[in-house]
Amino acid sequence: MPVRITRLLTAALIGAGLSTAVLAAATQSLTWRGDVVTANSVVKGVAKAWQSSGHGPVQMQPFNTASGLDAVAGGSADIAGSARPSSGSGTDSGLTFTPVAWDGLVLITGSGNPVSNLTLQQVHDIYYGKITNWKDVGGNDAPIDVFAVASPGDGVEFSLRKLLFGRGSQPVAAPRLYVNTTQLEQSVALDPRGFGVSTLSSVAGNPKIKMLRIDGTAPSVSSVASGAYPLFAPLYLVTNPSSPNAEQAKAFVDFALSDKGASALRSHSLVPYDAGTTLIAMDASRRSRILAEVGAHASAEPTQIASAPSRPAAAPSVAAARPATPATPTLAKVSGSVLTPPPSSLKGVRGDAFTQMTATDRGSFAKVTSDAYVTHGKVAVAKASTKNARKTSNVASKAEGRKRVASVDTKPARSYRVAAGETLYSIARKHGVDVAQIRSWNHLKDNTVRTGQVLRIESR
Repeated sequence: MPVRITRLLTAALIGAGLSTAVLAAATQSLTWRGDVVTANSVVKGVAKAWQSSGHGPVQMQPFNTASGLDAVAGGSADIAGSARPSSGSGTDSGLTFTPVAWDGLVLITGSGNPVSNLTLQQVHDIYYGKITNWKDVGGNDAPIDVFAVASPGDGVEFSLRKLLFGRGSQPVAAPRLYVNTTQLEQSVALDPRGFGVSTLSSVAGNPKIKMLRIDGTAPSVSSVASGAYPLFAPLYLVTNPSSPNAEQAKAFVDFALSDKGASALRSHSLVPYDAGTTLIAMDASRRSRILAEVGAHASAEPTQIASAPSRPAAAPSVAAARPATPATPTLAKVSGSVLTPPPSSLKGVRGDAFTQMTATDRGSFAKVTSDAYVTHGKVAVAKASTKNARKTSNVASKAEGRKRVASVDTKPARSYRVAAGETLYSIARKHGVDVAQIRSWNHLKDNTVRTGQVLRIESR
């Protein structure tokens, strides 16, 4: 074979090999995990544009901030989403936090709540536990049901508390806790007394949720972009420089900062980070102004932020945030548990968490207990199982009837079929009974219920 032809063939083979390598790199799959806010507002739109530009798919695993950071640090995910910067903890220290967008932190309540505006001081005092009734802020005479995300490291909660208390890890008087902002939003929408924090990108256009004005300014893309709305925070994409896919993960982050990425961000009610030069310039003065207005000042974060409610650290004194007020009791005796551990796949899983606290405990965290309830996707319910459940229920009723004292009038029990998305807590609330009672009536070993499951509910 002539030398020229040999050289041309060799060059062609090398070129084909390089093209294959480049194509493989371009179509490489990435795994993203993190908070649901960043998933819905940032990653979905950017990932679609990324793939349309010839890149590989992005596998999304939305849950919460802590899970995303842990996954990227541990190597089970390539990119994480976070609504807060690095906390300086051991998990965060080896990761790269890149701000890609600005989002409004919005205080939300049910659409039927007559309150439409709060001052920064009122928001601070509600979370601090000084204001506990809607009538004190111009609403109905009803308690304020403060909801929060269970993880102290949740990005949205962390960012708001950093603004209001000078410390993102600040404990607050929120007796009802949820695994992520999606579950919190769903509960606020059902509770006219509910109150919590989410983001503009997450709840804009939701008719069941009212976004409250802050000092007369409504949250919107324009009011966030101009800095007129005071509660805003960056959203971050987080990568691990030591990850095997670090180069491709960085390319995805760079794409999010490009013109195509910015277009995707704007379509989800976000302000691209580089377009917020005004917000960057005013950030330090804004934080100082908010802290001065509510009577707090910035303080150092603890070296570690717990990622689950089951092992809380002792709460630092609030004296650092509000010198003129007593210190908040510690969380040393708080107990919590997630009764159904997260499965390897989150597809079809819905979960929420809440904390029970008696009225006399308000303002003291010493006796707070926390549980999480998880409901899985719809399962088939065999007729025989239903018949057996009814038979068991009837037998139980007859047995109780034989033990009944003649002077006591016991109301009949009824059956209830679990609907999609319901939890043991929501069912108990609907029927005006306690979770413990439903567990006892149905001999449940834990708090897990399934769609289609038939429960025995006794009347009070």
